Amino acid sequence: MSLLAWIILFSLLGGVLSVLAAAVFLLLPDAVRNRVLPHFVSFAIGALLGAAFLALLPHAMRGVEDFHALGLTVLLGILGFFLLEKLVLWRHCHVEHCEAHTPDEDQHGQAAGTLVLIGDGMHNLVDGVLIAAAFLTDIHLGIVTSLAVAAHEIPQEVGDFAVLLHSGYSRGKALWFNILASFTTLIGALIAYWGLADFQQVLPYILAVAASSFIYIAVADLIPGLHKRLHISATLQQLTLIVAGVLVIYLAHSTLH
Repeated sequence: MSLLAWIILFSLLGGVLSVLAAAVFLLLPDAVRNRVLPHFVSFAIGALLGAAFLALLPHAMRGVEDFHALGLTVLLGILGFFLLEKLVLWRHCHVEHCEAHTPDEDQHGQAAGTLVLIGDGMHNLVDGVLIAAAFLTDIHLGIVTSLAVAAHEIPQEVGDFAVLLHSGYSRGKALWFNILASFTTLIGALIAYWGLADFQQVLPYILAVAASSFIYIAVADLIPGLHKRLHISATLQQLTLIVAGVLVIYLAHSTLH
């Protein structure tokens, strides 16, 4: 299978399938969904951190001699994603009610849903670029990166679906618009494939940006939500699932190589 085919396949898997999985997840009873969703979030944290520190950054370091420049890229990437989130271009919410989805925002009806779709489309576009950059570096790295993207996409899409439904969208309309937004993953991947193919020297820095993206999502967006459950049993469950996410990425990366 050609490299372009790998990129197209995993871009679609990371985008469309995560939307469909989230849609099926929303069909579960509220009590079941609310109990299971935090476990998905914990697992996603481990997958994101595992992909960043065990796959993306080691591959990035192989392609450069100036580690300080690479470290600066990661730092600037984290700060950049912070600014993007402040500008509401990059919004991750993994529950139905959070700071980003307040009652004041919901009362604007479909305007709130439109904002979510724009943010989701931008987010998916960047994910596509990161997936393609990983595949251009190494097919195995591309697969691992796609797994990490899919791991955090499912809980995010559940939150996005909830906002769309609260904004007046029907289930069918919410599903359709989310699928359309997910195709920006493929668009971003194709842009990166043709734009980066002849610029191999840039790829390590794109991987560093990908790592900063994963680190930021895990640390700034996902981990704070885990602190709302303080019981020792909940903490042990969270830690176990985070470690499980790291192990899945580690084993996938080791096995593929």
